[in-house]
Amino acid sequence: MTIPRVGVQTSAASAAAVDEAGRFRQSRNAGAYFGLVPRRHQSGELDWTGRITKQGDGTVRKLLCEAANSILTRSRETFALKTWAMKIAKRRGLKKGRVALARRLAVIMHAMLRDGTLFKA
Repeated sequence: MTIPRVGVQTSAASAAAVDEAGRFRQSRNAGAYFGLVPRRHQSGELDWTGRITKQGDGTVRKLLCEAANSILTRSRETFALKTWAMKIAKRRGLKKGRVALARRLAVIMHAMLRDGTLFKA
């Protein structure tokens, strides 16, 4: 809950879904666990990247996307995480920036859960 605009429900749901922080060898696998990766379709000559896969816990994915949207649109303070996501949103669009920030939040929250540290803006 020390991350700005991430509330009780998001942090509790994420911690409950991960359950044991040692399940993942790397924190970056937490984003993929919640389905926040692009869907790929490859066969022969066809290769396209689609929307997010929507695998994993849908409730946590929804809460992470809502927290990311809140950071991007409602937060007045600026910190490195928000500026990173705003650069992506300007370059690729708000929806892509929101999903990228949600994935990054999942990674950060897993690392915080594993190490027992607080968020530093």
